[in-house]
Amino acid sequence: MPDFVARLVFPNSKALEFHGPADITKETTEAIVNAANSYLAGGGGVDGAIHRAGGPSILEECQRIIAKIGRLPAGKAVMTTAGRLPARYVIHTVGPRYENGNRGEAETLASCYRESLRIADDHQVSSISFPAISTGVYGYPVEAAAEVAVQCVLQGLPETTHVQLVRFVLFDMSTCNAFTRAAQNLSQHNSAIFEKGTP
Repeated sequence: MPDFVARLVFPNSKALEFHGPADITKETTEAIVNAANSYLAGGGGVDGAIHRAGGPSILEECQRIIAKIGRLPAGKAVMTTAGRLPARYVIHTVGPRYENGNRGEAETLASCYRESLRIADDHQVSSISFPAISTGVYGYPVEAAAEVAVQCVLQGLPETTHVQLVRFVLFDMSTCNAFTRAAQNLSQHNSAIFEKGTP
């Protein structure tokens, strides 16, 4: 089964990679991103998998954060340590629930990626892995989500001080293909070079 599928390489040697089918809980990037709910309580999909693999310390930190702020709004992000995961940190962000595309879903989804990148850079993280936020039970169409996600990273990664590598870790090949198509299309209007990996 494929893992590395494609990458975009920037003139400053920063890189955006696409891996799939792949399991984000096994990622060795310094931080991974969790598609969380507003109460950071764990759940299904990526969220549940991260909490199960990382152990109870992640949930304990999440509960302390929620005790202070009440809930995490969609589009925002917070960081915890990563428990038993190979990564050092988990950045929890709340994606939008997709309704019809006319309720600010794209702006909220973009904010998830921007905020996660900002927090990673603020904490001097050099590498970060993202899932396809909101494309599971929140119902965001994969092709549209891929375009938002890739565009945000293409705009944000060159501006970071510390983050050198962003990786999309995608659960299945159909999602991975959607993200690599978006990367190939968007790289035509960007200085990054698109490189195809394992077919």
